[in-house]
Amino acid sequence: MKERAGIQSVEVGFTLLDVLGKAPGPLMLRDLAAAAGMSAAKAHRYLVSFQRLRLVVQDAATTRYDLGPAALMLGLASLSRLDAVKLARERVGALMVQLGHTLALAVWGNHGPTIVHWEESPQAVTVNLRLGDVMPLLSSATGRCFAAYALPEAVAPTLKEELVRAQKAGRTDLPGSMAQVNAMLEDVRQHRAARVIDTLLPGIVGFCVPVFDADAHMVLGIVALGSVALLDPAWDGSTHLALRQAADQLSADLGYRV
Repeated sequence: MKERAGIQSVEVGFTLLDVLGKAPGPLMLRDLAAAAGMSAAKAHRYLVSFQRLRLVVQDAATTRYDLGPAALMLGLASLSRLDAVKLARERVGALMVQLGHTLALAVWGNHGPTIVHWEESPQAVTVNLRLGDVMPLLSSATGRCFAAYALPEAVAPTLKEELVRAQKAGRTDLPGSMAQVNAMLEDVRQHRAARVIDTLLPGIVGFCVPVFDADAHMVLGIVALGSVALLDPAWDGSTHLALRQAADQLSADLGYRV
């Protein structure tokens, strides 16, 4: 398809806004211009127009430039229209093809982590999961991921109930105390992902990676499931790294900043 003509000066000027958006704070003209790859004189002309539009403001005392109220209004309007699940559903099909494993999306529902979308790989093994299923917090990657990032008071009762059931059942593949549960959740936060191997479903590896919004809240989990014979379970393996990359990009698109 032939590339449509645009206005080059608009695209050039946007680089200044892009630099300000990514900077940790206001910038001097020389630093802003250098980061945008243009001369200070050229950058100044753009900044004068951006100030008139309230996209940029200049501090009278320090002479530094920063994003203005119009940029904030545009950003807030964009964020208010974002739908995390919709964006994820648009991308998960390509990710499933890339990985070759079944993927799912989960959100926090009324009763806990709930599967809301399913992309089944042609080589998928049979798993007894359906849309709408609520995942356990201790034995599923999805549950562990949400438990690690949810408010403690929101998950504490369920964690305690599941811990008691696991103890009564003599489960040695699950944490045996709240101290072990807390250590498990800290491990999830360290890896920015949860993983179970042969825990929820026999012969199945499960990963879940968190997606965050602009307020740093976990809004959904991207889940991968596959046979232990086919899905790479390593933390530095292809499955985990691809999931993390996809989740990090989606988080960034939702306004999350590390």
